[in-house]
Amino acid sequence: MTYRGGAILVGAFVLEIFGSSVAPAQSAFRNYHCADGTQFIAAFFNGDSRAHLQLDGKAVTLTKRLSLTGARYKGGGVTLEITRAGLTRLRHAKRPLTACELA
Repeated sequence: MTYRGGAILVGAFVLEIFGSSVAPAQSAFRNYHCADGTQFIAAFFNGDSRAHLQLDGKAVTLTKRLSLTGARYKGGGVTLEITRAGLTRLRHAKRPLTACELA
């Protein structure tokens, strides 16, 4: 075996060991359309209790708050509520609470 072949073999071995030990980050991206015409994208990542929104051209990170009816996220003047039944409501920019659905 030549030096080059040995280097390729060692590189493949190292890649196999270290490449497979990292679990892939699973995430969920959801596109929403609201009754008032607002559209936004929400991202939820495993291991992160926050919701990451792309709303009005800006990235907003919402922290999870206590809710008895489902999940509620709040931050940066934005509130996102997702009930156990799957109903989604959004409040932002001093606008009233509006119903949203998956687009």
